[in-house]
Amino acid sequence: MAIPADYEERVYAGVLGKIIGVYLGKPFEGWTCERITAELGEITGYVHEKFGRSIVELDDDIAGTFAFVRAMADYGSGRDITADEIGRTWLNCLIEGRTVLWWGGLGTSTEHTAYLRLKSGLTAPDSGSIEVNGPVVAQQIGGQIFIDGWGMVAPGDPELAAELAREAASASHDGEGIYGAQVVAAMEALAFVEADINRLLDIAVSFIPKDSHIYRLIGELRELHGGQPDWRGAREWLAAEYPYARFGGSCPMVPNHGLIILALLYGGGNFAKSLMIVNTSGWDTDCNSGNLGCLLCIRDGLAAFDADGIDWRGPVADRLYVPTADAGGGVTDAVIETYRIVNSGRALAGLDAVTPKGGARFHFEFPGALQGFAVEPRGAAAVALENVEGHSRLGKRALAIRYRKLGTARVSTPTFARPEEFQDFGYRMVASPTLYAGQTVRAGVQADAENESPVTCRLTVDVFGADDELVVMQGGEVSLEPGGDRELTWRVPDTKGSPIADVGIELASDAGADGVAYLDYLRWDGAPNVVLGAAERGGTMWQRAWVNGADTVSFGRGDRTYRICQNRGTGLLIQGTREWTDYRASTSIRVNLAASAGLAARVGGMRRYYALLLVKEGVQLVKAFDELTVLAETDLTWEFGGTHELALEVVGGQIKAWVDSRQMFDVTDNERPLAGGAVALVVEEGSFSADSVTICPADQT
Repeated sequence: MAIPADYEERVYAGVLGKIIGVYLGKPFEGWTCERITAELGEITGYVHEKFGRSIVELDDDIAGTFAFVRAMADYGSGRDITADEIGRTWLNCLIEGRTVLWWGGLGTSTEHTAYLRLKSGLTAPDSGSIEVNGPVVAQQIGGQIFIDGWGMVAPGDPELAAELAREAASASHDGEGIYGAQVVAAMEALAFVEADINRLLDIAVSFIPKDSHIYRLIGELRELHGGQPDWRGAREWLAAEYPYARFGGSCPMVPNHGLIILALLYGGGNFAKSLMIVNTSGWDTDCNSGNLGCLLCIRDGLAAFDADGIDWRGPVADRLYVPTADAGGGVTDAVIETYRIVNSGRALAGLDAVTPKGGARFHFEFPGALQGFAVEPRGAAAVALENVEGHSRLGKRALAIRYRKLGTARVSTPTFARPEEFQDFGYRMVASPTLYAGQTVRAGVQADAENESPVTCRLTVDVFGADDELVVMQGGEVSLEPGGDRELTWRVPDTKGSPIADVGIELASDAGADGVAYLDYLRWDGAPNVVLGAAERGGTMWQRAWVNGADTVSFGRGDRTYRICQNRGTGLLIQGTREWTDYRASTSIRVNLAASAGLAARVGGMRRYYALLLVKEGVQLVKAFDELTVLAETDLTWEFGGTHELALEVVGGQIKAWVDSRQMFDVTDNERPLAGGAVALVVEEGSFSADSVTICPADQT
């Protein structure tokens, strides 16, 4: 598999096409063509404002697409990744009833049904098979919805993409539910090197059975397209010949796949026209629009968005959410997700990972990329953002901040969700902040050489305060003369338990001047130095910063900050990010009744962590990587209702653990060690309470 020269930018375009397509079709998902036409007309642009909704919302189509493809990195990015490994990724990243999926119940939601099969011990592909779940449940649309990442990791190799798609889709689907996914993934992989729509279809259908509904449907639509010039006439034919009722279930694969092919043919490859057709046609609009948008934008690159003068990208600003048990991955953007996919694709091709601008989280290296940055509505200055070439020490592009009559202005990007985003719109937000007190923020800034006067810059964050109102915290000022270039550095101070909502750059000028400043990159590093407890400023966001993977969690009851209960299996209360590597975590716990309870570090989901656990008549140091492995254990006398201090330190492959200030373990993990992750309070079949959790650098004890 040869990596195309423009691979990174084409993946970025595909990611944008996916999320834009979903955002476009989401407000009227499930509507008929007739209702859409009568109430909205043809869908030629975003309509979210007519529904009083935000354009960027939680959605399973987006979350599942970018969550499940992470199996590639978690299992070594090999061509031989299996359905079983992808099923294990489901169990690791999903929190039952809360994340990613439509939790519609056994036999109603295909994905929920598959999850329950996996949870019961059945492995993929049996978990999604017709034999286990029946032909109706197994052949719904979900296998196709989540498939785009598997096409994008195999650029120019449709055969590999079809094989990966088969493995991925079979975790939850079978039959036509797999065939449609294979066709989409194969076309997406081939679109990196082939633009002709007929050629894409010819090759994609060669990977599925000729006696399948999907194969026959594609052939019939292609034949119809040759004689029926009106897409609406073709839509009527499809609804008559392949209606939902013919296949059963709430969202069958075959008719919705037909709409993707219909819009691809009648749209002629044009992004705006194709998405107008697929969305106006109704049924599962956000799913179909997302798959088609991804395919067309891989095919045409970023130019796909420019053909019709519609601002597809501006309102989105790259933003998306991937709410999973990988807590710090919930608030993300199209550039970050692009490089997850790109580096899996490069690994498949035997190439090293790429990390623009030394691994900066925000680097703006793609044309038009904003990575969530927006102008805050403060002050009277007129400020606009533009991604531009040049003005970068480490790369090729930067974010231009153009200002008039400056005074004071600020641009920022989210590091956590807002309170309103935790409302339940059918899917729930779970996420941890990505930035914490004690970490060091660095930003490269430059003043344009033609500026009228110096401009003052400083780093800032907003934290959630009383009633969850935002409170500004500011770093030191740096004055930039015209043409000046500096790196701003700021260690984020104690936020008193309040989570950080966003990070940004504040610009100021006493002269109220016009000019341009350039943000080259923004990043942060180091272990947090933070106490995760009740926020001194109040509010509720300190509670929402925890990702709840347990049956019941309560905050601030009695003399304890947290109370966690799990009726069966193991529950976790998680906070932090995979970027936390070497650190020390500590807390005080009181076990009421439990098979085991304790503190975890380097948590990367429900089944990835190290944990120090109090168990019957002893204490254990364990590693969870799909299954639980005891790294070390020893006897310890403790009683229910007693209070114990736990501490866990991770540095490289070395794990140290203490109970009541007594070092219990010093172990080195040399077998697939967990490189980084969040902290968690862990309980197996029982309940316990805990005080605040403290995280600090490993050398700060």
